[in-house]
Amino acid sequence: MTKESGGRNKSAARAGTFELKSRRFNLLGLVLHTADMAELAADWAERAGQGGFEHEPVVIDLSGVPRLPAAAAAPAEGQAPLALDGPAPVDLKTIVGLLRASQLQPVAVAGATAEELALAHELGLADAADEPATERAVQAAPAEVVREITVEKIIERPVTVVAPAPTLVVDKPLRSGQQVYAKGGDLVVLAVVSHGAEVIADGSIHIYAPLRGKAIAGARGDTSARIYTQSLEAELLAVAGIYRTAENPLPAEVAGKPAQVYLQGEKLLLQPLPT
Repeated sequence: MTKESGGRNKSAARAGTFELKSRRFNLLGLVLHTADMAELAADWAERAGQGGFEHEPVVIDLSGVPRLPAAAAAPAEGQAPLALDGPAPVDLKTIVGLLRASQLQPVAVAGATAEELALAHELGLADAADEPATERAVQAAPAEVVREITVEKIIERPVTVVAPAPTLVVDKPLRSGQQVYAKGGDLVVLAVVSHGAEVIADGSIHIYAPLRGKAIAGARGDTSARIYTQSLEAELLAVAGIYRTAENPLPAEVAGKPAQVYLQGEKLLLQPLPT
C-alpha cells in the first residue's frame, strides 16, 4: 500500500524506502527496500506518520531488501581477518516499533532469512512465505525444449465459462465497525457509510450517499477499479493497493461533494463528478 499525499502528489512510482501494498483481503504488506533503519524511520515519519490505520494487520515483506554482507568483527592482533558469514539481518524490532506507533499491527514476516525468522518468532510474528518451497522448486527448474515434432494431434477439451460475480447491493446504512466485501465484483451502497465502517470490492464501489468511512476498490489488484460517491468525506481511500488516509485533508473541489477516485498509472486521483 502506498500512502498518497494530497499536497505533494506522492505515489508508489516515487523512489522510496518502502511500499504499503494490499496483499490479501483486509491484510496489508509493508514491502521494504532498505535495511537502513535511520533512513526508513525518517521516510516513514514523512510519508506515514501516525497513520490512523486503526490497528490493521500487516505482513512485513523483506524480499526486496538489498542483502549486504554482515561486517566482519575486527581480528585480534596477529590473526587473519574473519570471514563474512552472510547478510546482516534486518532490524525487525525497530520496524515493529514503527508500525505499532502508527496504529498498525504486525502479524507476520515474509522473505526473511533464518536468523530474521528466528527474531520474528521472538517478536510474535508468523512466517508468511508467499509460496511453498515445492512450488518455488518447480518454477526454478529449467523447462525441457522439444526441437522435433513427429506427430501432431488436436485434442478437443470442454471449455468452462465462469460467470462474473453479481454486483452486491447494500440498501441500509453501514455503521461504525461494520464491513462489507463484494468478492469478485462491484459493490453498490444506497445509504451512508459512517465513520469507522468499511466497504471493500474486488471491482468498483458506487456509493449513492455520503462516504465517511473507508473504501477499498480493486482489492485484488484491479487497477481499473474506481470509487464513486455523492459526498466524499472518507477516512481512507484505496484503489489496487494505493492508499490515501484522512491525515491528508481532501482538496476543496471534492471535499463533501460528488466525486470519483481512480488510478492514473500508479497515482491516486480525486476528481469531482458533474452535478
